[in-house]
Amino acid sequence: MTPSTLYDEECTPSPANVEEGKVVKKKVSSLRTWGPAMIAMALVIALNAALLGPSGENVPALSDQALNKRALSEARTAQVSAMANDAQGDRYLSRTYKIRDLSEEEGGMMEYTRRRHRYLGEYVHVDVSDQFSVFGKISVSVIYFAFWVFLMFPNWFLPIGRPGIAMGGGLTMVVWRYILVVSGQGPIFDAEKVIIMEPLFLLFGLMLTTIYLEKMERGGLFDKLRDSLDDPVNWKRSGKIMLMSTIGSAAVMNDSIVLIFSGVVVDLCVRHKVANSLPYLLSLATTANIGSAYTMTGNPQNILIVSLAYDDIGWTEFLMNMVLPVTVASILNATMMFLYYRGELFPGSSGLMENVGIMFAGNRTPEMLAQEHAYYARQAAAKEAEGEMGDIQHGWTIWSKLQVVIVIAFLICFGMGFDVCVVSICAGAILMVLAAYKRQHYDPKPDMTEYDAEGNPLPPKKTYDMDGNEIEPEEEELVTESETTLTEVDYGLLMLFIGQFVLIGSFNDTGVPQAFFNLTMGGCADQMTSVPCVYWFVLIVTVLSNLASNVPVVQMLAATFPYASPYDWLQVSFSATIAGNLTMLGSAANMIVAFQAAKVGDRTFTSERHAPFGIPSTLVCLYAGTFLLSTVHFAPECSEKLGECG
Repeated sequence: MTPSTLYDEECTPSPANVEEGKVVKKKVSSLRTWGPAMIAMALVIALNAALLGPSGENVPALSDQALNKRALSEARTAQVSAMANDAQGDRYLSRTYKIRDLSEEEGGMMEYTRRRHRYLGEYVHVDVSDQFSVFGKISVSVIYFAFWVFLMFPNWFLPIGRPGIAMGGGLTMVVWRYILVVSGQGPIFDAEKVIIMEPLFLLFGLMLTTIYLEKMERGGLFDKLRDSLDDPVNWKRSGKIMLMSTIGSAAVMNDSIVLIFSGVVVDLCVRHKVANSLPYLLSLATTANIGSAYTMTGNPQNILIVSLAYDDIGWTEFLMNMVLPVTVASILNATMMFLYYRGELFPGSSGLMENVGIMFAGNRTPEMLAQEHAYYARQAAAKEAEGEMGDIQHGWTIWSKLQVVIVIAFLICFGMGFDVCVVSICAGAILMVLAAYKRQHYDPKPDMTEYDAEGNPLPPKKTYDMDGNEIEPEEEELVTESETTLTEVDYGLLMLFIGQFVLIGSFNDTGVPQAFFNLTMGGCADQMTSVPCVYWFVLIVTVLSNLASNVPVVQMLAATFPYASPYDWLQVSFSATIAGNLTMLGSAANMIVAFQAAKVGDRTFTSERHAPFGIPSTLVCLYAGTFLLSTVHFAPECSEKLGECG
């Protein structure tokens, strides 16, 4: 599929030109492309300036509740620091710190707090910024931002691709950190520690599962899922993608959904010969990020937040608080999608009112009717061709039913709280064994007969040894999974994440993100989720999530504010998740969509094409959702375990 040019020019077919086979190309102005993003950013700046003052002079003084929390936090930290540490026992805290309700014999609340602080101090965040010189901090930051730009715009320089750029950046950072250590400009860099293995295991397992769901059987579960998203009407097809992505991300995890359905969306675009696949890929990526904010298992940062929160946050409590803001954000994102890409999604429409009539009154334009007729004609031709071939089953075969059983078991294990990495890899391994058994015992053997120019079969060739004796043909060598399906795993995607982990981990060591947060928050740091500071806080979290990634931002906040309330963490979760739609590097889901689409030849999902829609959509959804979450929430604004709720 050739890359779309709709970012620079808009194709407007007219009846006369369609008959002649020509398409009029209309130049799209920069104002049309970037206008919504510029307006959204200006409104956000104006809103915060009006609430807090141009220089922050309107930041309210700390309330009695905030002062009480600060005092309790300092006292609790001092008590924990005075407790004796068990060096031998602390080696196992990463497995036992999650036990929140310890008995009095086990140490009670103070022992739980001590274990948690040991966990935070040794695993999540270690502050080594004071061991850097000024030159060390600046040089590491320059390297990070240079490769950040390379990753954002990979085609501006050499055609290396994001995986190669990320690995090159990671290796460059490791070498440079060694030079800093030798020259006394920085501390030792533990690169192995900053590589988070869980997402890598999860991605590998999901890729393995996806490949076997797709390749095991023609007309199987994967093809049925794809057909369920198909529709001759463009806006309905986009709406189906958004609905599936939103619900699926909340249930399974956003990375899983985009990994499974990126190729499906591109295939649908190819099937319908759309002029621009970007709206459909954006429909998948943006709603996967937004929908994942519904539940505590929707994305990696939510899982981490629930683990690191000082107070308990239940699955139902998390969902109940997020239903309203996330639902509104989903509706706003879909509305903006239909408005911004109305030319592609409503072909032939004359304007907004006609679009409304198309959606709610069932109206059709001539172009839409032509698309529907072509769609049903293709379906009829495909059924006729399948009838002649007679080798495609549309029902549920035993293999499709087994796929459904495995997928349901996967979802049940996931919902019961089993390790998602282990579950996904096990599902992929079971499907691999099943596919190998099917190919060996049930699939027809490949026809090795050779034919002459007239189509007549040739007798099998005979071979002889040096003495003239005929060599009996050996049994047909089996083709293994290692030679076929396993080679389709995107190991380049794993390289991309490894390189990014190293780059981000080294950048966080400098303390620059933490300094940026403390400097920009100012007097709002101790009241970050109270109005009006919350609107500035979510903006800072959004910026940091796109510069230093959302998971490290969550880790930093957990160490900086160890006694944050459940409501504080819900605001962090919402803003860090919605922030993923701001830029291409804002979330792993965006990178997966871009990588998977490019793998099948669609390179329309780029940073410069993502940003004009991603920026206004993110800011509108972020501030609307933040307002609703701050107004209507059920999570306590105080920490019960800290004793500030009494």
